[in-house]
Amino acid sequence: MIKRLKDIYRGQMFFLGWLGIFVNPFYIARSGLCKAMIEFSPRLSGRLLDVGCGSKPYQALFAVDAYVGLDIDSEASRKRGIADHHYDGNTFPFADASFDSILCNQVLEHVFNPDEFLGEIVRVLKPGGKLLLTVPFVWDEHEQPYDYARYSSFGLRALLEKQGFKIVHHKKIGADASILFQLTNAYLFKVTQGWSRPSKLMFTASVMAFINVMGLLTRRLLPDNPDLFLDYIVLAEKPS
Repeated sequence: MIKRLKDIYRGQMFFLGWLGIFVNPFYIARSGLCKAMIEFSPRLSGRLLDVGCGSKPYQALFAVDAYVGLDIDSEASRKRGIADHHYDGNTFPFADASFDSILCNQVLEHVFNPDEFLGEIVRVLKPGGKLLLTVPFVWDEHEQPYDYARYSSFGLRALLEKQGFKIVHHKKIGADASILFQLTNAYLFKVTQGWSRPSKLMFTASVMAFINVMGLLTRRLLPDNPDLFLDYIVLAEKPS
């Protein structure tokens, strides 16, 4: 029973139903990202490389021939035991043109050498292959000290086009009034880190849940603001 509850809780961290409102302080951001991944995932096919795969949270969304996870070679990644391959932060351990598709989800902001990193993605991607890339825009520092950058839509487009990519489709996520409520919960999450686990769970299920609901309601009442958003998702193609 306890294991079942833990599995449900973990599921609500990425694939969010109504329960996520009460257990996930990042419900607004994560639900928006999940919807975008569901929308874009059918565009990737063949042999897929998940760069910075972490726990491979969105693997189930991709109907591909092979799903290969690559993560930075660190003690945490090795201990997690989920990545299929590891790399040294510079060179991917694959031959040129090894993959039909590449997913890079919420990773680029943790890369100190973005040109070289994207160059490796270009190298291992087949001509005509697709890259699905997401980055945060308005967000607090996280995974410190390995949080190096935030990218505007213009900055990310420039980086990708510099590597020869053609932008196929793009979308701003959370470009509405709900962003204000998500940032409030992000603030509360950080300042309550010293609390006991039961206290944090109670606070999340009451105060943070109320803020989540207010964010969902307010986004319906107030106009969107395309210049202020939580995340950005881009589908790009390597020229044939």
